[in-house]
Amino acid sequence: MPLTTAADARTVATAVLNLLLPHHRTADVRSAPAGAFPHQLRQIGGHVRRNEPIVLTLPGFPCKSPNPAKVLGRLPDQGERLSLAFLNSLCARIGEVHAPGARVVICSDGHVFGDLVRVPDEHVDAYSDELGRLISELRLDHLSVFDLRDVLGDLPNPAKRAWVHDRYAPGLDELRCEVRTDEHTLALYRGITRFLLDDTADFAGTRSALQRECRRRAYGVIQRSRAWGALVAEHHPRSVRLSIHPQPAGAPKFGIRLLDAPDAWTTPWHSAALRRADGTWSLLPRTEAAGLGRLVTRDGRPSHFEHGPGGPA
Repeated sequence: MPLTTAADARTVATAVLNLLLPHHRTADVRSAPAGAFPHQLRQIGGHVRRNEPIVLTLPGFPCKSPNPAKVLGRLPDQGERLSLAFLNSLCARIGEVHAPGARVVICSDGHVFGDLVRVPDEHVDAYSDELGRLISELRLDHLSVFDLRDVLGDLPNPAKRAWVHDRYAPGLDELRCEVRTDEHTLALYRGITRFLLDDTADFAGTRSALQRECRRRAYGVIQRSRAWGALVAEHHPRSVRLSIHPQPAGAPKFGIRLLDAPDAWTTPWHSAALRRADGTWSLLPRTEAAGLGRLVTRDGRPSHFEHGPGGPA
């Protein structure tokens, strides 16, 4: 039965948001209270008033970085496994304060900009398919995967990318102006440029030429990311929008940290998981994690690193 008062709905929405706040991914120095997130309170409150599950959409989980110094392979590993389990448990906790519960739609965006991050489409397919398999295997009933195949079926991937870009992406001149005038967009542009630089393992030219190319590609990644966000919003119009990028308090998107990492930009698909001696987990570049622990395999594939009494193996 729907709640009868706006005050009741806001109380529940605030309780739900308070479950998200400890995991807020942000560059802000100080944490902010629930009242500093009016967009999310409004979106969550709408679900509460309709007495329906709270839907959260999370663009991300695209594919593994193509740089072998950062990741263990092309398929999801312990980093993704832990992140998926965390999202599922978060939904279960939301169900304790909002009876209809919650679900996260993982909007896997690898095909949207695979050409820009230099990852073949078949690797993106394999990664996304393995995500779905893990969700089923681990019985993560609050999660589902949504990607371009759900929108455009068997259309060739270059045609899918062109369709999304032409229909939803902002103009390049408009985006360049925004980077010059908006601090958050500038930080995003710099962060993506850095990722593209770090992910390039086989560039034959000079460092300055690589930097120019990565700056150019960074604009394309932001354009496609904005386009994918608009498409996701069109298909999930009432959802609470999560982001794997840092977001300030009050932003329309809520940045969410999936696992502990020394850098606010680190994700499971740009790193490897390390289990510390105390049982906690962190995300680190593969080469750094290898210096701190021994490699652990699972189902015949590299899974993560584990710190032990004997040190690295």
